[in-house]
Amino acid sequence: MILLGVDTGGTFTDFVLWRDGRLRVHKLLSTPHAPEQAILQGIKDLGLAGEDLRMVHGSTVATNAVLEGKGVTTLFITNRGFADMLRIGRQNRPELYNLQPGPRMDPVAEELCLEMGGRLSATGELLDVFDAADREKLAAAIAEHRPRSLAVNLLFSWLDDGPEKSVAACLPGELFVSLSSSVLPEIREYERGMATWLNAWVGPLVQGYLHRLQAGLPGSRVAVMQSSGDTVVADRAGDQAVRMLLSGPAGGLVAAGFLGRRVGCRRLLSFDMGGTSTDVALLDGEPRLTTEGHIGPYPVAVPMVDMHTIGAGGGSIAWLDEGGMLQVGPESAGADPGPA
Repeated sequence: MILLGVDTGGTFTDFVLWRDGRLRVHKLLSTPHAPEQAILQGIKDLGLAGEDLRMVHGSTVATNAVLEGKGVTTLFITNRGFADMLRIGRQNRPELYNLQPGPRMDPVAEELCLEMGGRLSATGELLDVFDAADREKLAAAIAEHRPRSLAVNLLFSWLDDGPEKSVAACLPGELFVSLSSSVLPEIREYERGMATWLNAWVGPLVQGYLHRLQAGLPGSRVAVMQSSGDTVVADRAGDQAVRMLLSGPAGGLVAAGFLGRRVGCRRLLSFDMGGTSTDVALLDGEPRLTTEGHIGPYPVAVPMVDMHTIGAGGGSIAWLDEGGMLQVGPESAGADPGPA
C-alpha cells in the first residue's frame, strides 16, 4: 500500500510518503490560484504518477481565504427584517472597557444581503411564504451582482428545511448554494448564519480544486482532514468547506498529540507557524473539540479542534496604515511572489 500525506499551505505544499516501510518527504511552493497543481507536481516528482494512492490531505486553502478576506462574491439571503443579522451579531465587544473601539468591517456588504419570505415560527408554522415577487427580486440581484455563491439562512430552518429548499430550487445550477439547514441545523440564527455564509464564501474555492485534484488522480482514494481532526471523502468535503477551516492545522494538532504520547508527554503547547497563519493550542491528551471557535474575527459554530488561529505567518506583509502605524498581515506574500 502506498500512503501519501499532503498538506497544502498558502506558501508551501508538503508531502510525506510511506512506501515499502520507508519514509520520504518532499516540499515545493504552493500554487494558490490552483492548489491541485502543486499537489500533482509533487506526486510526479515523487515518481507516483499513475499509481493508485491512498492519500490523506490537509489544507489551509479555506483558512487562508477567510483570514485574508479572499472569498468569492456571495449573496446572503434571510427573512424580512433580518438583513443586518451578521452585522449586528451578538454585540460582543473584543475589548470590554475600550470606550473608543476601532471600526470593524461588516462580514457581508449591505447590498449583498437580501430579505425574502419563507419565514417559520418557533413551532415550525409558515408565517411568510416565499412567493413570485421574492423570486423576481432574487433573480434581479443575481443578475446585478453576479455572485459565485449564495448563503440561505431562514429563521427556524432547523425545524423544517422546506422553505430553504424552495429558495434553492429557483437558483441557477452553476451557483454554489449553501443552506443553513444542511450546514448547521441548530438553533441560534446568528451562529448558523455565520457558518452558512463562511461555507458559501470559500466553498467554490475548495470544491473547485478538490474536483480538479480527483480528476488528476483517477483510481486513487483521497480523504480530506476536517477541522474536528477526522477525515471525510473528498467528494463530500467541498460541499462542507466550513468544516475545513482548520483542516491543515487540525492535522498538525493530531500529530502533536500522537508524538506526545510516544514520548510519554500528554500536556503540550503546540505552535504551528506557516507562511500565512499561525496556530496555537493546548493539549491534555486528545485534542479538545469546541463549537465556540473563531477563525480570525469570525465565530465558527461547527465542531473543530480547540485552537486559536491568527493571520500572521512567516510571509505576512508589513505595511503602514493611514496613521503611519506599522501593521503586519493578515495578507501574506504566499507562494507568489513568495517569502523573502
